[in-house]
Formats: sequence, structure tokens, C-alpha cells
Amino acid sequence: MPDSSSTDSVIASLKRLLAQLSPGDKLPSSRDLVARHGVSPVTVSRAIAQLAAEGLVVTRPGAGSYVAARSTPARAGRADTSWQTVALAGRDIDTSAAVMPVEAQAVAPDGEISMAGGYLHAALQPTRALAAALARAARRPDAWHRAPAAGLAPLRAIFARMADPAGAVDAEDVLITGGGQGALALLFRALAAPGAPVLVESPTYPGALAAARAAGLRPVAVPMDAEGIRPDLLADVFAMTGARVLYCQPSLHNPTGTVLAAHRRDQTIAVTRAAGAFLIEDDFGRHLGHGRPLPRPLLTEDVDGTVVYLTSLTKPTAPSLRIGAVIARGPVMRRLQTLRYVDDFFTARPLQEAAIEMLSTPAWDRHLRTLATALRDRCATLSAAVATQLPAWRTAGYPAAGLHLWFELPDGLADGPAADAARTLGVAVNAGTRFFPAEPDGAFLRLGFAAAANEHELAEGVRRLARIGA
Repeated sequence: MPDSSSTDSVIASLKRLLAQLSPGDKLPSSRDLVARHGVSPVTVSRAIAQLAAEGLVVTRPGAGSYVAARSTPARAGRADTSWQTVALAGRDIDTSAAVMPVEAQAVAPDGEISMAGGYLHAALQPTRALAAALARAARRPDAWHRAPAAGLAPLRAIFARMADPAGAVDAEDVLITGGGQGALALLFRALAAPGAPVLVESPTYPGALAAARAAGLRPVAVPMDAEGIRPDLLADVFAMTGARVLYCQPSLHNPTGTVLAAHRRDQTIAVTRAAGAFLIEDDFGRHLGHGRPLPRPLLTEDVDGTVVYLTSLTKPTAPSLRIGAVIARGPVMRRLQTLRYVDDFFTARPLQEAAIEMLSTPAWDRHLRTLATALRDRCATLSAAVATQLPAWRTAGYPAAGLHLWFELPDGLADGPAADAARTLGVAVNAGTRFFPAEPDGAFLRLGFAAAANEHELAEGVRRLARIGA
């Protein structure tokens, strides 16, 4: 058996020799190496094989061994991807309204208090009920079969009842989607051609702005006040732009928390219908009413298919329950189903089955009651803390629903620098600029009360925020 120490000695000697040679130079023959080192031919062969494995030597049967080409050392730092700018020319996507980085973080840095984003803290999520629902769903014999493109019939029926308990909405009008954000992208592509305007409340949900711009649409601001979107100005904007799509959140507006006033509901639908346009109703907060019922969806007051309704289970449960629904009537539903085939065929069946299990048991109602109490208490804690610690921060009122509070900052304090200062103090908040499709009419911050661990963290977060500008 060859001596490993002899092999190592030959390898070390050859490496010193390689350092003196150039790529392509021939090494001494095996016979010469045996004589030079006083070892067996097997030992020389093992040494050459090891050097070849390390990429230092190239062996050519019948010709000998040669110095390999020098490999280029790995470049420090990031790769040069500048070529991609040229390759992507003409395919630009405006990401100016993309979701803020603090919202995209799966886990907040140690010590940071999260008052940003729109998901529940793990302590508020129905983790056990979801785990049980998923386990039951996985035991179904057809759990991994292909699902219909429109979604499983029982789940579609559940969403139809949730949208309109009176039964005017049919399960056939429901399309199951992979959460609300993907549904928004689908709707914008289905309802408007690239380059077309899409009307949005100002301010509005940044994810909607990002989805609209990614679809090649031009978001156009429609003013709102404490009673929601203004139908008088909505009619003017429709007339000026020729838009055929309005995106709004009438039941619970993000970020302001405003609920569209009762006397404006019919007006908003009528103005949209008169323009020959679609109204995308984003009802993300249907189950976030803090124990108080929210107004019925606009969908239930629409008889002509003007309203295209969107809702999701993600906000009231957990980020990875990516189950949503679009409700539409007429040819637009057929178009949406066609796009679904093009995009991804269907939403994962096990997730749909788990949603059915979750929504069909008493655990769902128990979770909603528990969540309502927790959100109500957190909202009150945050409201009281801001009123005490930051009395100059103005708000139009504290909505008794949702996951956020919306504050206008005092004169002289800009939202971007304020949000940056908050991060240095260990608090993540959302700067208001991203919520506006056009120029903001002030400086705002959105403070969330659902992503923090508890009420104590919320109070501590406000104490830290009080140091901004101090």
C-alpha cells in the first residue's frame, strides 16, 4: 500500500514546481519523478491524480501531464449584472410604489418593534386551528389532485355567502385566487389595456399602485375626505381621463381606516356605471371589524356587473394562507378564468382544502371573536399612547376597525426622514409618501398595531417615536 506521507511529499514538491511553470508547460515524466523522489510509480500516479482533481494539472493519455490554465479568482463583492439593463430595455416596470422593504421582511431584526406591514403577529394567528385544518385536508384521498381553475366548489360557495349572506351572489360568480395581491395583478391585466388610466383613491394601498404600474397602467388620483371617495370629483376624473377602471376600498380604507359614507355608496356605483367602467372593490378587511359589523359590500348593491369584488383570508389569519376570491358577473369572469389558465392553472388544492376545513368549523368563529378583542385593545393602546406622547400628530379620528392608524405629522417634519429616524430608534413604520399616486397633500405615517408582539411593545414603540426631532 503506498505511503500517504510520500504522496503528500510528492504533491508538495510538484506544487512548488508548478508555481515556477506557465500554463501548458509539460511536467517531468512519471519515470523522472519516480527517480527524483525515490518513490514508487503508484505514489507518483496518486500525486498527479490529486493535482488533476484540484484543477492544477491536466493529464493527456500517451502524452504526459501539463500545467493547467490559471483559474480566475472569484471576484469580490457583487457580480456585474449591468448587461441586464440592456437586455431588459423596453420592458420597464415602475416599482416606485412597491411594498416597502420593512413589509417584505419575514422576521424583524432583534429588538425592533414592528409597526409596519399588514400581517398579524404570530401571537394573533390561529396557528393551531390552521395546523389542524391542514392536517385534516392532507388526509383527504384527493388532496393532491388537480383543482378546478375556478376553485373548489365548496370554497366558492363559502366566499359567496360571506360576501352576501342574502344569497344574491352565486358560487359560479366566484374565482378562487392565491391571495389578494395576485388577484389585483390579474384584475388590472383583465380590465384595462397597457397605457390606460386606472382611478384610485388618494391615498391608497401601495400594493395596488405597484400592481397597476406593473400591468402598464397609469394610476390617477381621486380625492377623498373623512367620508371616503368623493363622487362629485370622481365623475370629473372619469370625464377627463376616459378611464374604465376604479380601484377603491369602501368598507375599510387602507391606510386611513375610512368607511365610505352610506349616502356616497350608491353615488359611487352610479358614477362608475355611467362612465361604462368597472369598480374593483377591495374588501381586504371584511373580518377586521373589531367586533363591529362593517357595511355590506358594494357588490350587494350592484345589479349590472359594475362591481368586481376582491377579498382574502390572509389578513385575518396568517401570511401564508394565500387564499382569496374574486367575484364578478358576465364576460369579465370568463376573461379572468382564461387568464388563470395562462398564469398558473389553479390555486394549490391542499391550501383550498385547508381553507374549507378552517372556515367550516367553530374554530373560525372563535378565532374571529378573539382577534376582534385583541385588535380593539391594541388599537386603543396605540391611540392613547400617541395622544399622550405625540399630541402634535394629527388624525381625522381613530377607526374602530382594521390594522393601522394614519397620522399627519406636524409642520416641518417630513415622513421619509421621520420613518428613517424611527428605524434608528428600533421602530419600523410606514412613510405616507408611498400611499399616494400623485403628490401628497401633507406628511403622513401609518402606524400598525397588529404586527407588534403585544400592547407593551406598542406603548414602548410610541415612547421611542416621541424622541424623533427631540
